[in-house]
Amino acid sequence: MEQALKQINLDWNNIDTVLLDMDGTLLDLHFDNYYWHDLLPELYAKNSGVSLSDGKEKLIALQNKVKGTLDWYCLDYWTETLKIDIKKLKHEILHKITFRPNAVKFLESLKLIQKQRQHDSKKHSTLKIIMATNAHPDAIEIKMMKAEMSQYFDSICSSHELGFAKEDQRFWHLLMEKHQLSPSKCLFIDDSLPVLNSAKKFGIGSLLAIDKPDSKKERNDTNPFEAVSDFSQLI
Repeated sequence: MEQALKQINLDWNNIDTVLLDMDGTLLDLHFDNYYWHDLLPELYAKNSGVSLSDGKEKLIALQNKVKGTLDWYCLDYWTETLKIDIKKLKHEILHKITFRPNAVKFLESLKLIQKQRQHDSKKHSTLKIIMATNAHPDAIEIKMMKAEMSQYFDSICSSHELGFAKEDQRFWHLLMEKHQLSPSKCLFIDDSLPVLNSAKKFGIGSLLAIDKPDSKKERNDTNPFEAVSDFSQLI
């Protein structure tokens, strides 16, 4: 029997911006893992006339070449590289797109905090809610078809618009500049440790990891970052 989840207490008086990742944070990463590890390798192997194991091996090698860069996340790059209509293929498995546990309730609670601060602007600074994702704009559009959530955000920022992935310090410089944010007053939640380490290096004040981004897999070790298993821990 699983233990009760520990409530995570945040100093909301020192947070005026919430930055949220999309895939693996708000949305179950199972969609992306199934796509990249099962569906795409099978089609790539078939098109290349090789075995599934060889197809997977070649695909992994291609991914490793661009891991951590914008190309890794770019649908146009993979469509050109693999000669496969990536966007069309993603549309075929829209049914696998789902929210992580209580993600919507957490977004709703953030909007409530935002409204309360607007009514009490003399005591509190306003709260900005921004999606900060490495997902390609086309991928965001596809996800929104099944899991519409744009109404919860003041802005949706793809790293492709800024020209650098979140693993790159230049992403954070440009994000802060574009939205006039104070790094020390930002809460950032993400499922990627390299991305969280990049945010930490830049000076983002509050950082939380997701320990089970894919509902079909085991929990990840998020050390040294405090982990969120279910967004109810933050509500």
